Amino acid sequence: MPDLLVSLYSNRLAELKERADVVGASIRPALPPELHLVVAWVRERFSENWASEVSVAFSRQPVACLIAVEGGQLLGFACYDTTARGFFGPTGVDPQARGKGIGLALFSACLQTMKALGHAYAFIGDAGPVDFYASAAGAIAIPAPDKGIYEGMLRSAPR
Repeated sequence: MPDLLVSLYSNRLAELKERADVVGASIRPALPPELHLVVAWVRERFSENWASEVSVAFSRQPVACLIAVEGGQLLGFACYDTTARGFFGPTGVDPQARGKGIGLALFSACLQTMKALGHAYAFIGDAGPVDFYASAAGAIAIPAPDKGIYEGMLRSAPR
């Protein structure tokens, strides 16, 4: 999967924000006392690697992890500036809450936050849903012959 690049000064971001504003879930920065809950939730639904990145996001000031909450339930998360400065991700939505625009809202809120912090571009490393990012924010593939920052990364053995 390629790395992608998103301009944070594109008109597409305003369009993305308009689409994201209609989502019913509350999108907000995670609070430090929620670290154990969010990390465990990510570990259970996604992976140890992503849980590690979420832990890094909580060590940033401000916390670089946004969460989607509805009815007191965690539905999704999105991080930025974790693996590297300017990187968006990881991000994920509970499988039972997908298709409601929560991922779109988390993506939009992260990009808006990154822009407010002074980033001009966001990188999406080893992007999974390339078509989603391209249509949502005009993300383009970064031509590179290798895996970039994730080349040679240690991974947990499958369970």
